[in-house]
Amino acid sequence: MSSIGSSFSSGSKARDVWRTIRHIVTSSPSRFAILIFASLILLFTALFSLPIASASGTITPISDALFTAVSTICVTGLATVDMSAHWSPFGHVLTFLGVNIGGMGVLTLASVLGLVISKKLGLRAKLLAAGDSNPLRAHGGVVNEGQTVRLGEVGQLLKTVAMSLLLIEGIVAVLLYPGLVMAGIPPLAALWEAPYYSAMSFTNTGFTPNAGGIGEFADDYFVLTLLMISMFLGSIGFPVIYTLAKHHFHVKRWSLHSKLTLITTAILFVAGAVAFIALEFNNPRTFGSMDAGDTTFQAFFLSAMTRSGGFSVIDIDSLNGSSKLVISMLMFVGGGSASTAGGIKVTTLAVLAIAVWSEARGRQSVEAFGRRIPSDVQRVALSVVAWGATIVALATIIITQITKAPTEDVLFDVISAFGTVGLSTGLTEALPDSAKYVMAATIFMGRIGTVTLAAAIAATSRSQLYSLPVERPIVG
Repeated sequence: MSSIGSSFSSGSKARDVWRTIRHIVTSSPSRFAILIFASLILLFTALFSLPIASASGTITPISDALFTAVSTICVTGLATVDMSAHWSPFGHVLTFLGVNIGGMGVLTLASVLGLVISKKLGLRAKLLAAGDSNPLRAHGGVVNEGQTVRLGEVGQLLKTVAMSLLLIEGIVAVLLYPGLVMAGIPPLAALWEAPYYSAMSFTNTGFTPNAGGIGEFADDYFVLTLLMISMFLGSIGFPVIYTLAKHHFHVKRWSLHSKLTLITTAILFVAGAVAFIALEFNNPRTFGSMDAGDTTFQAFFLSAMTRSGGFSVIDIDSLNGSSKLVISMLMFVGGGSASTAGGIKVTTLAVLAIAVWSEARGRQSVEAFGRRIPSDVQRVALSVVAWGATIVALATIIITQITKAPTEDVLFDVISAFGTVGLSTGLTEALPDSAKYVMAATIFMGRIGTVTLAAAIAATSRSQLYSLPVERPIVG
């Protein structure tokens, strides 16, 4: 009787666990996204821990395996080990697969696989995929169909995601191959390094397969330009790529999201480069030893990579403190929404800037390109910045307390982690285990996005069917 009771009890527990998982999956795309991300990270942690994954054939410590898994799935590029020397070919293949899975987005990947298997998308699959294409859909309540990508276009967007990932990475890899060979990479090694660099640039990760890293191509503008273009395409976001593929150069038919993303990206790209030229032109350890042409190109390359690319020809620790501050600001902003980049996103910055400008001019509504931006989008933009700043501040305080390292170095690496950039002052590789876990959590929260995180926490909240009396506190 006891064995029968035990079997019944265990079966009941299994059913309870299944019901819980099913409730999470069906009740909130945000919670489902977090669950899938966490599951993938645990899986890759186990794989990176295997002796076959390390070049020495030994078990990788759990803290390093977990950090590498988080950095890979969250397409960050920070590392606590030497990525080129520590991992075996199996470990490098894991990294390659992980960044492509993470770069595409786990909900998008699940929907693409469902589309391939069933040849069609149900309503639930469309809603899940839409959560990746626009985090605003993660919020409860009525969904406005005037979105960047409408629900009926989700299937086309998924095809665009899959095709752009394969096509762009493939073309960049083919173009990179002769450049790597001419740079001195053996032809057989270049067959692997070309697609590796292509994936790391398009997914905005920044890992390198060779010991010298990107520094081996410091004077090879062909290779560096290809990496910049690939990084740019990955950072603008799949909805923007979809819009460009659908409407080409018919600018009037572009969505407001696409216009804001491209314009803000261009402004930050140029402004960052100008700032680096002004701040580093007389620094002998960086641009001070270069001529005007090299300085200009390297400034633009650095500006591009600080947005989320993660590659660096210049030693970050050799930069002036003012330049590091500019980099931190650019890393915190990041790239486009629903892209392979991190940060608070350029559209968030654009919406807040337009709102401030409208308030300064005394306008009743926030408008851009003949469109009105609703108040709920403005509130989400404010919450994204507030959540992001809070995460960065708490992580910086905790890691500084653990390591006793200079606060400016900790802040730089923490923002790099939150923005999934991958640039480092050298601090991350020397972190103790406890600080590695804090940094990994920062990467995770930065990648899933503050909107998704907040929506997951508030998924069980109920609509309020009444309004309270109005009272205006003094602000400012």
